[in-house]
Amino acid sequence: MKIYPRYLWLILISLFPVITLAHGVDESTQQFLINNEGVAIVPFLYIGAKHMVTGYDHLLFLVGVIFFLYRTRDVLIYVSFFTIGHSLTLIFGVYNDIQVNAFLVDAVIGLSIVYKGFDNLGGFKRLTGYQPDTRAAVLVFGLFHGFGLATKLQEFEFGGDGLLQNLLAFNVGVEIGQFIALSFVLIALSLWRNYDSYLKFSTASNTLLMSGGVILTMYQLTGFLISPGA
Repeated sequence: MKIYPRYLWLILISLFPVITLAHGVDESTQQFLINNEGVAIVPFLYIGAKHMVTGYDHLLFLVGVIFFLYRTRDVLIYVSFFTIGHSLTLIFGVYNDIQVNAFLVDAVIGLSIVYKGFDNLGGFKRLTGYQPDTRAAVLVFGLFHGFGLATKLQEFEFGGDGLLQNLLAFNVGVEIGQFIALSFVLIALSLWRNYDSYLKFSTASNTLLMSGGVILTMYQLTGFLISPGA
């Protein structure tokens, strides 16, 4: 299949603000997190769901994960591994105030996208003759995605009464947002799979996925290097 690099780069340039600002938190949410006191289940459910729906780095990784999964059972298994991973580090990281560098965590999240695109292209098998355990990789990268979520919450230093309840509500909201977003993605992929173009353009799609991950990784590493105290 012939790939047109100029068109891939045009798409990447147009998506650059979306990719690099994948973890952005709007001003109204920031104010709520800073000023909130006590248990606020419904608001944290909403914030968690909204963050996942607009968390393009998480969604790009999941799109790569499910791109070649045709059975519902397989989709559920892989998404469950990702969910377990990010839930553990999100709750454990915030509740125990484990501090990690947000730039480095987000760089690893970018690498997770690169990994999945490369894996979908058969890169590991072609270069090394070895296929890594994809489920284990999804679980491990899920842990880093959870730390990515945790670092954003920790920026606002919310806590006090109701911390655990609010964290659990946020995590449930994340799962709701993940379910909603993936439902639309799966519908779109299911419709696309009815056409020959799905496999025809799979190489271009996963090359674009990898490129987006590279941009995100480099952007975050640059942020780390120029940040105070680096």
